[in-house]
Amino acid sequence: MAEIIDGKKISEAIKDEVKAENEILLEKGFKGTLAVVLVGDDPASSVYVKNKKKACEYVGFESLSYEKPSSMTEDELLFLIDELNNDENIDGILVQLPLPPHIDEDKVIAAISPIKDVDGFHVQSVGAMVVGTDGFLPCTPAGIIELLKRYDIKIDGKNCVVVGRSNIVGKPAAILMLRENATVTITHSHTKNLKDICSDADILIVGVGKRHFINSEYVKEGAVVIDVGIHRDENNKLSGDVDFEDVKNKASYITPVPGGVGPMTIAMLMKNCLLSLKRRVGEV
Repeated sequence: MAEIIDGKKISEAIKDEVKAENEILLEKGFKGTLAVVLVGDDPASSVYVKNKKKACEYVGFESLSYEKPSSMTEDELLFLIDELNNDENIDGILVQLPLPPHIDEDKVIAAISPIKDVDGFHVQSVGAMVVGTDGFLPCTPAGIIELLKRYDIKIDGKNCVVVGRSNIVGKPAAILMLRENATVTITHSHTKNLKDICSDADILIVGVGKRHFINSEYVKEGAVVIDVGIHRDENNKLSGDVDFEDVKNKASYITPVPGGVGPMTIAMLMKNCLLSLKRRVGEV
């Protein structure tokens, strides 16, 4: 049976580390601030924003919340972002996605200053990640790397297959695994012989957006399985893109849903906020 990768436990450890570093900065008179913008009343987005506020409070950052109606125009949102960009007391800007359909997400992401882009979505952040220079790493993929490292799972030289090619998870996860010297294959909806490719992976990262898409037939004996998916059924029970019960006896390590990758996203966001603060006050 696979060892369960406890993302909740690791995320708490990371937040404790951020809190300890931040306390030293607070003693020097430096306080970090994260501005969170929520447009509309999507229930899942509201939960995420609430959790981000809670994490800020725990580590000692100030959290500014801008909760706007779904009728907010694109121009109004861009004007708000410009104000936040120019506020020297704000270290990080996060616009909760998805946005209402009348607002262009790419335009909004591009409007956030790269030095405050703690989500790591700006093209400048993505470019820095690809070439390996300083920038903010996207939180979920960075959290995956952190989980693997803190469980002493070797990445160097391993065959990694990523299922999914989204800008938020699939592509950056592949880049970060490549940076750790894995041999990476990216698969997607047009990939032929997907089952054969997946079943050759030492590390399988799944972010395909389909509940229980990956079963034991896709998994090599002893593989490490990272499930990025999250789905809620009619009984409000959460599950992932991986059929956990079917795969757990074949994998060597596996992330559960909930309690795997999910908590790491907010922990890595706090890490990015700390990095932004340290850059602002010249502590890096």
